[in-house]
Amino acid sequence: MVDKHLSFETHLSKLSKNAWLSEVDDICDDHGFFEQLGSDHFAGFLEAGNNLLVTFEDIEKVQSQNARSEPRGFTFSRHEGWSYLAIFSSSESWFRDPAVFDFFDRLVDDGFFEDFEKIVFYGAHGGGYAAAAFSVAAPGSTVIALRPQATLDAATTNWDPRYRKFRSLDFSGRYAYAPEMIEGAEQVFIAYDSTDHLDAAHAALFRQPHVTMVRCPLMGTNLDQTFDRLGILNIVIKLAMDGSLNHDRFQQLLRSRRYDDTYAIGLIEHLVRSNHMSLARIICEYKAQRSKNPFYKAALKDLKRADRD
Repeated sequence: MVDKHLSFETHLSKLSKNAWLSEVDDICDDHGFFEQLGSDHFAGFLEAGNNLLVTFEDIEKVQSQNARSEPRGFTFSRHEGWSYLAIFSSSESWFRDPAVFDFFDRLVDDGFFEDFEKIVFYGAHGGGYAAAAFSVAAPGSTVIALRPQATLDAATTNWDPRYRKFRSLDFSGRYAYAPEMIEGAEQVFIAYDSTDHLDAAHAALFRQPHVTMVRCPLMGTNLDQTFDRLGILNIVIKLAMDGSLNHDRFQQLLRSRRYDDTYAIGLIEHLVRSNHMSLARIICEYKAQRSKNPFYKAALKDLKRADRD
């Protein structure tokens, strides 16, 4: 397979879901293929170079959160010359659909993944679970899973009261328990907010020695949005494809949170709740001098008043 940077334009913003799917279908058909998987999932492929990015994304989140409402990998096919396989869900599903299982079985039988030198699986939340679970189809791949669940099977994770309405999903059989499915991966990066005890408990189930735990305290449940806001998510994916991503490099990128008002405000509020007033005041003073956000001056005023009281 010869490396090539794909050239295509998209007009995906402010479209209905059906119109968005139609546009993505046309682009993928021009450069690869597009296929419906059952009633709620879709697969799109762009054929470019020897590197392959595989993503798992919810259509509504792509439309509302991604730049230009584009699937995550489009920019990499254009600018890096990577091939791209996108698995889309029309609703929150953790991609637990026999039609998706059959699709990956077929790719394995056809030797699809054998055509690529480097493969990265990426997803967040339910997509993070899927990135880990389906990576078993491509041994030697790298997995980037942001805030993944290990499973929603009640027998295994009955300590997690969330997602009760999704307990009816079948987390048995093929591509099921994510911590077991990553055994053939070369590297696995599990990023999670370590202050969220339930998310931390799921992360702890990924125990293998080739797993790198990336603690992201106070960075919230929407790590993909947070990483995009910090401008680091695409860098993380690119470093993973280059084979140069490791724990230290990941942590270096996370230092950009110090310039992010959303993170700083959350940190200050956490410190106040934890009664660490002196540290909260120091951060407020620092940020008030460097940010126009009115929160810091207001919070500093409240902290000083609390000191006098």
